[in-house]
Amino acid sequence: MTDFTTYSNILPDPNNPIGNAGQGGVNQTTAGLGYSSVSLTSEHKILNSRTNSGRLVSRELSGHQWKISIGYNPMLRDDFERINAFLVQKRGSMTPFFVSLPQYKAPQDSTFATFVASNTFTNSATGAAGTTNLLISHSSYSSSNGVVKPGDIFTITDDTNSNHKKAYQVTRVEKTDESLTGAPAIASTALLIHFNPPLQRAVAANKNINFNNPLFRVTMAGDATEYELNTNNLYSFSLKLEEVQA
Repeated sequence: MTDFTTYSNILPDPNNPIGNAGQGGVNQTTAGLGYSSVSLTSEHKILNSRTNSGRLVSRELSGHQWKISIGYNPMLRDDFERINAFLVQKRGSMTPFFVSLPQYKAPQDSTFATFVASNTFTNSATGAAGTTNLLISHSSYSSSNGVVKPGDIFTITDDTNSNHKKAYQVTRVEKTDESLTGAPAIASTALLIHFNPPLQRAVAANKNINFNNPLFRVTMAGDATEYELNTNNLYSFSLKLEEVQA
């Protein structure tokens, strides 16, 4: 008999299997299907107004949100029910879960992806809520280990704030030999990353910056699950998800 310590809370996919008892990473034959399509929307709710002279006045009305649409190829019932049962367990939009998007599972630079698969960067100083850049470092890092690129996604593991589950996207990267003139020097073991959205919560120094398999915390966008069954006994199914925070 094999016991397990926790139920999987990640939408089943080829990299995140789920067993009949709800356990994750135990039985590789129960991996979920891959996606036929993925759509990611970055949404800022901005209020714009213009003065009579044409000056633009803008302000953000609420926090940033990622929206995700996932499509599947027609499925056999066994494949469909594995995914459907996971979602039914969540009772529509009531219970959050995590989703791994294949295009962001690893950084774009394969050399950097290999490095962060076994090494974790930390932020060198406290980041206040609303900050849009962090200096991150690792004692073993050098330029030979590649570099994170604009477009990569990361999350933050903060042992003093377990509710910080926001996903962030890198927009600019500065390094020791490529940085803004007049700005403080960047050590060879460090990178200055700019990102969007701004930090949702304050982050103390020396917290883990996760570039390897960052997960989006989401719920279903609606409270109903629906599928279609065709004459070939194949199930058609798609998902709309919205990022949520604790």
